[in-house]
Amino acid sequence: MNDIPSWLKQVPNERGHYFAGFVDGEGSFNVSLRKREDHTMKWQVVLTFNVSQKERYILELFKKYLGCGKIRVREDGITYFYVNNPMAIVERVIPFFDRFYFLSHTKKRNFAIFKEIVKLVEQKMHLTSDGLRKIIELRESLNEGRGRKRKYNMSDYQQSLGENPQRLYARPRAFREKA
Repeated sequence: MNDIPSWLKQVPNERGHYFAGFVDGEGSFNVSLRKREDHTMKWQVVLTFNVSQKERYILELFKKYLGCGKIRVREDGITYFYVNNPMAIVERVIPFFDRFYFLSHTKKRNFAIFKEIVKLVEQKMHLTSDGLRKIIELRESLNEGRGRKRKYNMSDYQQSLGENPQRLYARPRAFREKA
């Protein structure tokens, strides 16, 4: 583990393990699909890490240590912290939980699936038919069980294939780099 980023070395072990345990129980890794006519494949893959709780202070501290993300308050008064910037997920969230790992089998499994999907997105595989199909297949096994909600699933994607998923005439959107 000599390649630990300097920002991550600054996280005290007890805090890192506390946050990992907290996320083990209250956090989740999600991959959403959004129909988007302006995307090459007509689908946008949205990667999100989030954790919620009543005490905002804990989430603000977690945001400080991660150096990314946003905090919002739901209508029911619960505060949640989330990261949906793909670069922040790659550079901050994944390294954090690779170092401060989970104990529960379920969270380890979901994190491993999430990392695999993130890697595919990072390799721009979500811009190909085979890659997007693989992401959706992996997503189907993410966060299995009670309470999981999906607006779109594999059958929605398969139905859209008849709608010219290649859109060869479409120009790719310009990638904006973080300043």
